[in-house]
Order: sequence, then C-alpha cells, then structure tokens
Amino acid sequence: MKIYQFSQEVGKKISHYNSNFIMSRITQTEKVTRIGCMYLEGNGIIGYHQATVPQLLLILSGEGTVRGEQEEYVKVKPGDAVFWEKDEWHETKTEQGLTAIVIESEELNPSMFMPIYD
Repeated sequence: MKIYQFSQEVGKKISHYNSNFIMSRITQTEKVTRIGCMYLEGNGIIGYHQATVPQLLLILSGEGTVRGEQEEYVKVKPGDAVFWEKDEWHETKTEQGLTAIVIESEELNPSMFMPIYD
C-alpha cells in the first residue's frame, strides 16, 4: 500500500487560455479503466479483500482508515490517494463517513503524477 497526495497544495497553477485554477494530475491510462464513486456512511466499511486489478482510492470528503496486508491502519483524509497493487489484500473503514473515487486499471502508475505522502 502506498499513499499519495492530490490536494490543492501539490497541484500546478494553470493559466493557459486565460485560465486561473489549480490542477492535480492523478493518472493516465491507455487500457480499460473503471472509475466509480463510493459513499460510505458512518461506520461504513469496504471489507478486507484482494484487489483484482491495481486500485487507486481518492479521498474526496470525510476521513477514515485504510490498511494493506499488515494489520496497521493509516488515517486518510481529503486529498489522499491510496494505491493497492493487484492481489494485495486491503480494507477501508470510516467512523464519520467518507466519499471517494476509485480508479481500477491494469496499468495504473500514480507515481507518474502525484507525490508520495510524507
């Protein structure tokens, strides 16, 4: 399990075409990619299971904890991106609720665009 950041603080200011915004790039793929949004209510859980393909979980709101194959949970918050390799066991839990985008693809490489969390 690796945790990256896509928060505003790590984004790049865009000014082309008279624009004024910050863009945090996340990933790029050429193969089939599935993207979904997960809504976990209070005491919600994405149970402990193996990733069938590499997965990237982007925390949009709320907070929770995640773990990989180790039993140690790591706190996540908006702007964090959690990456699990194919076949890696993992789990996500929240007490207060959490909303996240999940990206699944055979060719995810989040380190291409996002800094790893310190």
